[in-house]
Amino acid sequence: WLKHTFKHPPASAAMDPEDQRPDTEDEEEDDDDEGIDMPPPSAMNRGPRQSVSAAAYGAWNPKVEFVPPVFPKDEETTRRVREVLASSFMFEALDPDDLAAVVNACEPMFLGPGDRVIHQGQDGDFMFVVMEGQLECYKKFPGEEQERMVKACGRGDCFGELALLYNCPRAASVQASSQCELLKLDRETFVHIVSDAAKKKRERYEAFLAQVPLLAGMDAYERGQVADGLRVESHPEGAVIVRQDEPGDKFYIVEQGTLVAQKLREDGNVEEVMHYFPGTYFGELALLRDEPRAASVVASSACKLLTLDRRAFSRLLGPLETIMQRGAAVYN
Repeated sequence: WLKHTFKHPPASAAMDPEDQRPDTEDEEEDDDDEGIDMPPPSAMNRGPRQSVSAAAYGAWNPKVEFVPPVFPKDEETTRRVREVLASSFMFEALDPDDLAAVVNACEPMFLGPGDRVIHQGQDGDFMFVVMEGQLECYKKFPGEEQERMVKACGRGDCFGELALLYNCPRAASVQASSQCELLKLDRETFVHIVSDAAKKKRERYEAFLAQVPLLAGMDAYERGQVADGLRVESHPEGAVIVRQDEPGDKFYIVEQGTLVAQKLREDGNVEEVMHYFPGTYFGELALLRDEPRAASVVASSACKLLTLDRRAFSRLLGPLETIMQRGAAVYN
């Protein structure tokens, strides 16, 4: 083994030109060594972690089946954890067995007001799900001395997953603004069970949202936050999605299919005032103005819609209010 190591140093190692002369001795012994799996260069003296890459496996480091940790919970706690995870974007793509494994692997933790659970720029080994309480996300932008609050998190929200999904430093800091109960999920469980399904879903919606004119001015980080808040609804042709004069609590973006907005006039006639197709949106006025729906929206074909509830809409799309108000006249 030592002879092989010294005769075939790693390609990245610097070599004296005289050491690069071809070997002429022990050629047959070299042939016998070809089938040996060699360990990678020592991980010592690397300095701070810069990124996380896939593990290397060989005869010296056999790959074993991943076994997630288990943090025992009583029946009521298990029910609450499952309920919160099932409502979260990050875990929607999991099958029942994987969801059960994640429920068991989540470790409860508690924060007091002012406690900061993650710090911008640091490496991350855990993601978090809010069970109860409120937290605020702060981000320091280039050229600015003070942090800015960019997002508030409440029950069911996830944070800290970006560092695990993309092996990058924390994008923002997160601090409790009240007493909080969180679930902490480790990197290994997240990578083995959650990340593939969640990453594909996030990337698909980020790419779709980039084509939505309303969101064109957002950067990738902001669109990622919107993608995290989306829920999916499917409706058959003829389904009434919203009804005129009823209160509204959702904002809709059309992913697939077509719909038509119908307004009932005072003379009893129904007028088609707007047609919707992929990339268009509706339902914003009832949320912006806290008024009843201005028109009914009916599916003119089978459709798939992306939705934001009132809280997520206000938090994520509030800055776009001026743009959305411009479209109000069509309903009058």
